[in-house]
Amino acid sequence: MRDHYEVGREKVREFARAVRNKHGAHHFEPDARKLGYEGVLAPPTFSSVIGMSCTRALLDSVLTEYDLSQVLQTDQVFEQHRPIIAGDSLTTAIRIESVRHFGDTDIVQVSFTLTNQRGEVAQIGTTTMVARRGAHVDPEMARAIDGLLIQPEPEGPSPLVELPAEHVAPSPTVDPEPQVLHTLPDFDTLAPGTALPPASATLTRGDLVNYAGVSGDPNPIHFSEHAARLVGLPTVVGHGLLTMGLAADYLTDWAGDPTAVTRFSVRFAGYVPVGSDVPARIDFGGRVKSLDRSTRTAAIALTGHHGDRKLFGRALAEIRFA
Repeated sequence: MRDHYEVGREKVREFARAVRNKHGAHHFEPDARKLGYEGVLAPPTFSSVIGMSCTRALLDSVLTEYDLSQVLQTDQVFEQHRPIIAGDSLTTAIRIESVRHFGDTDIVQVSFTLTNQRGEVAQIGTTTMVARRGAHVDPEMARAIDGLLIQPEPEGPSPLVELPAEHVAPSPTVDPEPQVLHTLPDFDTLAPGTALPPASATLTRGDLVNYAGVSGDPNPIHFSEHAARLVGLPTVVGHGLLTMGLAADYLTDWAGDPTAVTRFSVRFAGYVPVGSDVPARIDFGGRVKSLDRSTRTAAIALTGHHGDRKLFGRALAEIRFA
């Protein structure tokens, strides 16, 4: 990306409210200082805000054969190497890892690397999208989208700068002093199969509109009944990354320390329909899949359901313990 991203305190708090990440370190400096940081900490999925800008830039200038209305995100992975803190200045490098063709449908995998102002890799991630190449866009859909989207930004230079083919993103460096963690569960009492306590969250139409604005996701199926029905949905549906953000809160609420989540990956399998007058409920669960005693790390398998509908085909997190 040509420009860097300044992580603002209020943007962090705004995003944390949008995805219901309740840990105090996302909202108040005294709570962040208890974990050893001077500024409020961005939630685990905060970089999706930057990622949305990257995706739109790719579709506008590189992956021009795809239309936004024909793109569906199927997988998302976040690897956290350093917490993102209010005041950080992040540069973003994007790499198209692969494009696989299946008839008129393509599977596109894109990776990103976020580097802070000290040259340290803060986060690495990948996004996998299913897209229809050169697909005909229904004129009614096009009119609906044009009438619902926010107005485009003024024309300017491309937000992307092409990097040399041999460019390699910097490797994450190892801190000379390991990060002090403040996790709640006693790692030594955990065992494969240990269940996390169940929890639930609700979504309203207001939550969807708020997340769309905070994250910059322009897809009207998340706030327009008309647009949702044009693509065959029964009503507006929750964003996949919003449900992933809610799951991140479920994780950190159990772990006690949002910086302990070092990797979080989800394969989206279903959607959450959100009615106009009744909140939609999401039920979360999890269990310890495996343990690494040498690094005091647990792999957690997560589940998310809306009624009988399974939301995650696969959801895994890695958590380090004190």
